[in-house]
Amino acid sequence: MKIKTRELPYEEVLALPRPAPQKPLRPALPFRALIRLLGAGDLKNAHFSFRKEGMDRVGDGPWLVLMNHSSFIDLEIASRLLWPKPFCIVCTSDGFVGKEWLMRHIGCIPTNKFVTDASLFADMRHALRETGSSVLMYPEASYSFDGRATPLPRRLGLMLKRMDVPVVGILTQGAFARDPLYNCLQKRDVAVSAVMKGLLTREEVREKSVEELDAVLDEMFSFDNFAWQTEAGVEIDEPFRADGLERILYKCAACGTEGEMEGKGTGLVCQHCGKSYEMDLLGRLRALEGETEFPHIPDWYAWEREEVRREIREGRYRLDTEVEICVLADFKAIYRVGSGRLVHDAGGFTLTGCDGKLRFERPAKLNYSLYADYYWYELGDMICIGDREFQYYCFPKGKVPVAKARLATEELYKMQPRRQRT
Repeated sequence: MKIKTRELPYEEVLALPRPAPQKPLRPALPFRALIRLLGAGDLKNAHFSFRKEGMDRVGDGPWLVLMNHSSFIDLEIASRLLWPKPFCIVCTSDGFVGKEWLMRHIGCIPTNKFVTDASLFADMRHALRETGSSVLMYPEASYSFDGRATPLPRRLGLMLKRMDVPVVGILTQGAFARDPLYNCLQKRDVAVSAVMKGLLTREEVREKSVEELDAVLDEMFSFDNFAWQTEAGVEIDEPFRADGLERILYKCAACGTEGEMEGKGTGLVCQHCGKSYEMDLLGRLRALEGETEFPHIPDWYAWEREEVRREIREGRYRLDTEVEICVLADFKAIYRVGSGRLVHDAGGFTLTGCDGKLRFERPAKLNYSLYADYYWYELGDMICIGDREFQYYCFPKGKVPVAKARLATEELYKMQPRRQRT
């Protein structure tokens, strides 16, 4: 999937009118049918199956629907499970570029990832109460990197209380294994299934504390797709299954060198020390010689998190890289504005560029996670920072592991004094 881009000087982008706020629309039946039709072929190829549990507890809706986020097939799954009921979809603002009219008529609600947006809650309440539509939301906000849940915002239970409707959960299995983000958009032959569950009644939402509601969501979002693959005996024999694996396993577990790992075919190798691993049919790693430090890929990723945390505590963490910069200012295009420099350290992000015209800072206390992506809209690996007015998409020019920037963002946020977090 690609996105419309346009080259424009930064000062002209600043002068562009911002999109006017619009209330979400109830998607008409023909648009709901269109989404279902467009996803039918993909679901058939994925041998999709599902079951529903406890839906009698939550009535006929509208509901707040919370779903884990693994790949694009998630929307197709939701359309199948919720059919023929109307539902609106909370989605990233860049998804509107070049197709705003269509996105609004299929019920999409735009928002900027990891940016506090009070208007989003008002739009969700409007969809639920005024249009009678359910609202589908991916609380992780971004695709999983390592097959486990990305951090949820704390006090998400407070949002449930504000919505004041029953809550439905949708959890998929196989969606990540079929199309993991790191694997360069190459789909594998893996069957996908889902469970749709009545998670909380309206009365339970009202009666439980915010902390108790958060605990319910934490339990739902405590999965491990690589472990599931191994335990379920799901064999993936595609010869490209390790392509791009260095995007998450960017640091050599043997010699500690960053940026020299390469995932290709069915193997992973460190170009610095030569340590090589084979990725077996069940998604496990095995060293071709010597010790296998982390057979389970998420354990390797967790070790990288610990390494990042140690760098931060020792005052050594710093990302400083040249980047190509794109800006989201409206829904007509993503604007290419030139080059700059992105710095990330204990204070947060600082982006400068466009011949001195651009300077944007984002303190560490404002981001509990980071919008980072691999091969974003086929443009390249990307780090996105911004606020409600502008989003800055930064494409590093060198070997920069965007996964490390996400890990560092999450760990820096955890280290902020609680009263300073927003």
